[in-house]
Amino acid sequence: MAKIVVIGAGVGGMTAAARLARQGHNITIYEASERTGGKCRTEWIGDYAFDTGPSLMTLPAIYKDFFLKTGPRLEKVMTLQAVNPAFTYNFTDGKSVDFVNLDLSRTCAAIDESFGFAAGNAWHSLMQRAEVMWDISRTPFVQSELTSIWSLLKRRDLIRGIRQISPWKSLHSVTAQYTNDRHIQMIIDRYATYTGSDPRKAPAALLTIAFIEATFGAWHISGGIGELSAALEDRCRLLNVGIHLNSAVTSINTKAGSVTGITLASGEVVAADLVVANADAEIIYNQLLAPSVKEAKPERRKLRRAEKSLAGFSLLLGLDNSKITGVVPKLNHHTIYFPADYDAEFDEIFTKKIPVADPTIYICAPNDPLMVKRPSTENWFVLVNAPRHDPESGWDWSTGGAEYAEKIITKLDELGLRVSERLDLMEFRTPLDLQNSTNAPGGSIYGTSSNGAMSAFMRARNRSPVKGLFCVGGSAHPGGGLPLVGMSAQLVADAIGSAEAVVTAAHHHH
Repeated sequence: MAKIVVIGAGVGGMTAAARLARQGHNITIYEASERTGGKCRTEWIGDYAFDTGPSLMTLPAIYKDFFLKTGPRLEKVMTLQAVNPAFTYNFTDGKSVDFVNLDLSRTCAAIDESFGFAAGNAWHSLMQRAEVMWDISRTPFVQSELTSIWSLLKRRDLIRGIRQISPWKSLHSVTAQYTNDRHIQMIIDRYATYTGSDPRKAPAALLTIAFIEATFGAWHISGGIGELSAALEDRCRLLNVGIHLNSAVTSINTKAGSVTGITLASGEVVAADLVVANADAEIIYNQLLAPSVKEAKPERRKLRRAEKSLAGFSLLLGLDNSKITGVVPKLNHHTIYFPADYDAEFDEIFTKKIPVADPTIYICAPNDPLMVKRPSTENWFVLVNAPRHDPESGWDWSTGGAEYAEKIITKLDELGLRVSERLDLMEFRTPLDLQNSTNAPGGSIYGTSSNGAMSAFMRARNRSPVKGLFCVGGSAHPGGGLPLVGMSAQLVADAIGSAEAVVTAAHHHH
């Protein structure tokens, strides 16, 4: 049984902690903030609740597996609801389309109806291509530790599959092979921004996200996605995991290239056999580990080369429909309004590094009675892509947030959504706020972006080259978003399970 310290009580940290506790290890989590859950949280402001991090769950099987393996199953601790339609996309030419949850053929029919038969066929072909990509990449890229590019190249089946994955092609260029319909291209491009990336550079493999959504569904958790974080915390406590809040970690201590424990901001030194870090890779390698730890060199080099992901600017809106008469605009759970010029958005974010003049607007309007306290009210979480907070060489978000929020509300009004007239509550969050509240450098939601073919290898390895240190969470392999973070926790728990077996075997030989 190992004494393991987990840094950070985000989704990855808690999921790994519970799995490790189930293996019989002694686990303690140290969290800098006053609560658990990291970026995944449902926040109450007055009479309204908002999912300020992830606002839907895909691939629920990953968490079903987690709850099943660690105690009472998922259905006993939360209620999943299928979100239908999964997404509503609106375009400036007045056209729109609803993506039917868990029904590819009906989604294709809806595309036929909105944009013509050729577009529907193109979507179907793209999803078939994405399915092949998912089947090929699932095991080596996602469900196993990515230790080196060489271990992958030894797999014969992968070499055959590489042509299908087209790692050197961008999402943009693969879509162009199937269709020149702008609507379809914009919908696909949005899957790049899902991971904070530029679709002109992001690898075609991100197409698999669209396939996963179509196949495994889009889900809401009653009461808000933050209920997942609450259930994870309960599960940790059930398994006797110690959770210390307001306990910032200032260093990961090492001796001769192996971890010995951590030091807290209070000055307390905590000894540990192993350390699992659920913090941004940049913080782990450039702040918590001493510069003299030479084993960290390869990971530091990767961080220098990797591009940071984009950030988000969000509005939390409480709307009171009793304030207006006439037609109350009714939104589905997830609605996207595309601008006239989508490419301009990526230029402004990635090249000019300025707030987007006419951004794509994503609105999550949950229509969940458990998330509002009064009838005839609505809680909208509105998100637009934004450049990271980077006062040195990019945009400085310490001012201008209120003006930008006003600009977005004006735009929502222009779309006919009658927001100003029924506005009861409004808060905004800039990338700087995100950096301050979640320790995500620059407010980059996903750590490094997926720009370029090598991006899968640019993420922090789950098994750090520093002995006894493991990395979990959105900036580690296999990536950001609830499903992948859940997978990273499983990979870490499995790796430690096997590492421990090796350690105990070694002890027996002495």
